[in-house]
Amino acid sequence: MAYDFDKIATNYDRLNHIMTAGMDRRWRRRAVNQAVGTDGTPLNVLDVACGTGDLSIEFLRHRCHVTGIDLSSEMLAIAKAKTAEAGFQPDAFNYLLADAEQLPFDDNTFDIVSCAFGIRNFIHLEQGLREMARVLKPQGRLLIMELSTPDCALVRPFYNLYTRRIVPWLGAGIAGNREAYTYLPSSVEKFPKGEAMLQILNSVGLPAKQTKFFFAVCRLYHSQPQLQPPTPPSVSKTNPADPYPKGTPNRNTKPQ
Repeated sequence: MAYDFDKIATNYDRLNHIMTAGMDRRWRRRAVNQAVGTDGTPLNVLDVACGTGDLSIEFLRHRCHVTGIDLSSEMLAIAKAKTAEAGFQPDAFNYLLADAEQLPFDDNTFDIVSCAFGIRNFIHLEQGLREMARVLKPQGRLLIMELSTPDCALVRPFYNLYTRRIVPWLGAGIAGNREAYTYLPSSVEKFPKGEAMLQILNSVGLPAKQTKFFFAVCRLYHSQPQLQPPTPPSVSKTNPADPYPKGTPNRNTKPQ
């Protein structure tokens, strides 16, 4: 059974940044930069298990239109507040309470389907991946980012000490919830990684490659076909104002 993330929503961001020494921000930026490209094409993105919206906001910074879904209403409330505080208008994003294993969207809807640090919490992994494949356009891009155990035998003991001892201690001290931050490292250890994950993706029609970050503590599974020009996301006729905050670069500006 998946963990109830409503219980840790308030402290989720802070603990994630502490657990990864802030590297999770850099990993998201790299993943999004790789996915969106620099051709200036407006992209329609589905962010699955979007949590508190960090990856969704990274896509919005590239002038994508983002739909984020999650099963945690508390996480979604934080995501909506963070996105609004970042200056993005409702025409640019939409957050929905929805099940990743039963996506409420038509086939071939999205140019990019993403999931960051949430895929390991799926109860039925293959079913969720099939749904992601179903709503992804034939020439769309997949982006799955997930924590992982490191490949290097020299690094693994330090990783185990940190995740099995220090992370639960931080969870107890900061979030007052040792159970949650014992579950999180345990779920990482049990989740398929590397070639095993690539085989699962291929079996559901999502052939991908992997990129390893920081001794493979984080892995990015991604497909990079050539995108066909998508239909630009519509902007409300009653509110033609730019839904992105002033200073958001045009899509044909090379990401930094």
